[in-house]
Amino acid sequence: MSSTAVPPGGQRTLQKRRAAQSAKEKQQKQTPTSTRQAGFGGSSNSILKLYTDEANGLRVDPLVVLFLAVGFIFSVIALHVIAKVSGKLF
Repeated sequence: MSSTAVPPGGQRTLQKRRAAQSAKEKQQKQTPTSTRQAGFGGSSNSILKLYTDEANGLRVDPLVVLFLAVGFIFSVIALHVIAKVSGKLF
């Protein structure tokens, strides 16, 4: 056995790995890190801010909104039924 460590696959494989790694690092350095750098522009205060914790104002769970909407629909139906019944009685 030799005292020097031989990379698996030989010297050519090692050179290919180094070339691939340097190409990958170069690509990562060239990739834009934000939409503004990517060319899309726009403001950081977009409508997407509504769905983050940074949004100002009232925060309501979607399930609460669903129950309130269904409750409103049932109250309107109940008022219509009460109006029909009271109209026939009086």
